[in-house]
Amino acid sequence: MVIDAHHHFWNYSPSAYGWIDESMAAIARDFTPADLAAEAQTAGVDGVVSVQARQTLEETGWLLGLADQHDLIRGVVGWAPLASDDIAGVLAELAGHPKLKGLRHVVQDEPDERFLEGQAFNRGVSLLSGHGLVYDLLIFERQLPAAIAFVDRHPDTRFVLDHIAKPRIEAGELSPWKENIAELARRPNVWCKVSGMVTEADLQGWTADGLRPYFDAVLEGFGPGRLMFGSDWPVCLLACDYARWLQTVRDWASDLSAAEQRSLFGETAINVYQL
Repeated sequence: MVIDAHHHFWNYSPSAYGWIDESMAAIARDFTPADLAAEAQTAGVDGVVSVQARQTLEETGWLLGLADQHDLIRGVVGWAPLASDDIAGVLAELAGHPKLKGLRHVVQDEPDERFLEGQAFNRGVSLLSGHGLVYDLLIFERQLPAAIAFVDRHPDTRFVLDHIAKPRIEAGELSPWKENIAELARRPNVWCKVSGMVTEADLQGWTADGLRPYFDAVLEGFGPGRLMFGSDWPVCLLACDYARWLQTVRDWASDLSAAEQRSLFGETAINVYQL
């Protein structure tokens, strides 16, 4: 059983997806469940977790609608206005959908470096565990200290770190990311997606050997039982195709036991997201 714990869909428009700039022309088009199904079938992927790419309730509802129509989509990580006054009612309604598994906010784009300290936002996050929902952490490596303090405020919440916190791979920097990852990994309620690495590297010149120290660091910190494979498709297409990324992670994991590989490529995602 192979689960891709992180990918996206969108009906593209420049106004809705302003983060897709001129350098990302390859992904400035629609990406649908039919497109992903073809990739997944070729790669031998059995199920996926669809993750928000726009911070709107409209998109969250759209993703849940797609999940209703496509068995490949085992779960959705959507977005909701966690800092709003009416978040309790919003969560009660959203959580009624069986395929909503978590929520995410694009913290990496917040100009306020103290965003994760916000009282209203934390109040909303504190409600997630009561609905059985995960919180996906999308941050840059410089935000890891703030993320550690944030996680410590919510010991009963399950957190999943996206894209190994986007280290400075293209610059070849391991510190202080590696030390902060090790510290975050000491929290047993945090898991980590092996995803989004190729787009933090040299898009055309990246190599598996060049990325390997970053994989080794999260493997050492979290262990194979708290890692999960994610493609970050279609964003990964800026640097490689779906099958190449999956094979790269398979090669890195080849020294792990069969049970550890099952965790990395499916069982961890199934258990954490309750797929």
